[in-house]
Amino acid sequence: MFGPDFPFAYDDYLAHPAGLGAVPPTEHGTEVAVIGGGLSGLVTAYELMKMGLKPVVYEADQLGGRLRTATFEGGDASLRAEMGAMRFPPSSTALQHYIELTGLETKPFPNPLAPDTPSTVVDLKGESHYARTLEDLPPVYRQVMEAWNACLEEGADFSAMQRAIRERDVTRIREIWSTLVEKLDNQTFYGFLCDSPAFSSFRHREIFGQVGFGTGGWDTDFPNSILEILRVVYTGADDDHRGIVGGQQLPLRLWERAPGKLVHWPQGTSLAALHPGGEPRPAVTRLHRTAGNRITVTDAAGDIRTYRAAVFTAQSWMLLSRIECDDALLPIDHWTAVERTHYMESSKLFVPVDRPFWLDKDPRTGRDTMSMTLTDRMTRGTYLLDDGPDKPAVMCLSYTWCDDSLKWLPLDANERMEVMLKSLGEIYPGVDIRKHITGNPLTVSWEDEPYFLGAFKANLPGHYRYQRRLFTHFMQERLPADRRGLFLAGDDISWTAGWAEGAVQTALNAVWGVMRHLGGATDPANPGPGDVFDEIEPVRLPED
Repeated sequence: MFGPDFPFAYDDYLAHPAGLGAVPPTEHGTEVAVIGGGLSGLVTAYELMKMGLKPVVYEADQLGGRLRTATFEGGDASLRAEMGAMRFPPSSTALQHYIELTGLETKPFPNPLAPDTPSTVVDLKGESHYARTLEDLPPVYRQVMEAWNACLEEGADFSAMQRAIRERDVTRIREIWSTLVEKLDNQTFYGFLCDSPAFSSFRHREIFGQVGFGTGGWDTDFPNSILEILRVVYTGADDDHRGIVGGQQLPLRLWERAPGKLVHWPQGTSLAALHPGGEPRPAVTRLHRTAGNRITVTDAAGDIRTYRAAVFTAQSWMLLSRIECDDALLPIDHWTAVERTHYMESSKLFVPVDRPFWLDKDPRTGRDTMSMTLTDRMTRGTYLLDDGPDKPAVMCLSYTWCDDSLKWLPLDANERMEVMLKSLGEIYPGVDIRKHITGNPLTVSWEDEPYFLGAFKANLPGHYRYQRRLFTHFMQERLPADRRGLFLAGDDISWTAGWAEGAVQTALNAVWGVMRHLGGATDPANPGPGDVFDEIEPVRLPED
């Protein structure tokens, strides 16, 4: 994902035969703490291991983070539910490197009106419309799509930026984006729409919020900075999604994988092999600095270890709540940025079913019995997931964000399911979903998960400066000497939060930072993100 804020070709960096860099032989075997065993943490640990360092991974819950795959109690053992990340755009090219590296399979994800989605139902204000393509919907939906395209073109140089990103024209990207950051940092997504003549109609804005184009409605993002949305649409992050078969298998395979090329360690070494019993260290309970500018980590087992370098990849709010932290860990303006991070809520509920009954044809209409469903009812988005017509299948009865997610928070899984079945029964009055359910429902509300406290970061207007501080933290030669050695990574540190690509990119930034901190360097033929930072660094807005 070649983004506008920091147009660095991470995919080319990963693919280069020279590798990501090297540390001096005297540093081989040096332990580096990696706090958080999600995708960002395991990419960090994997690449540090390849350099000959010894990553020590700490994980409070389970490896994988928000790449969490669950199985159903009482249901078919082969069925899986993706509780977190479940759809990935092909523009996530650094992520794709690791998908291919670990030999994982992907398949089209059934987003609304996607080519591989059998059908979509849009249900608003009690009126339902069945569609296989956009042309099947009433004309107002095409008008809304055209208004969105015009809004992007008029207000954000959409075609010019997409072309520059596609061609990797860094000069043109920076020229367009610098102007937009200065102009739009204080603007909400909804305000951006309202300022466009193309969206002068409230009805059009309302439909766009509830239905959107790509993954579904956009209204839960309306209070966020328009810059967040532009990053998504410029990079095609909302287009042509694919699902990873067994999503959590990506971090788990990185944990078990023995690299073909690695330094210092014998062939066959894996992250699992470097950890006693093949398990990560438990949750971190305290972080503080000790003499010699070391990072000292205390874990839930009471074990205390001191490191010359550490990478923190968990959600940054954990530094404020679950972990006792020394103020000296970060410069004060970085603490402010962590405190101001805004997380969005998100909830899902899945049920296992005996077969993809939704593909049965209604004898009266010839239409699918059920469809991928977008609605203004409580369920908001319903996704239908199958592996073939005669195999057990999975329904994501509801996928919601922000206020829509908070409405579910007090209800347990069965209570949620009952409300959802009632809501869907009003859209499909002749369909008995319940008779097909074969096991207990699975649900998650990420804001209620004790080691996450939210689904993903989404900057509010005026937060650009905070995000810049967090993203550029890996450039530690610019920090005071007594604030170096701890590196931040994870998708909330990236410019594209909520996307696994951001987790990978910031992991690679942190790997470069640790390498440099320990006296290493990249091969001149393959400069890393820090080597070219001065030429492509994110726009700097005035602080006064």
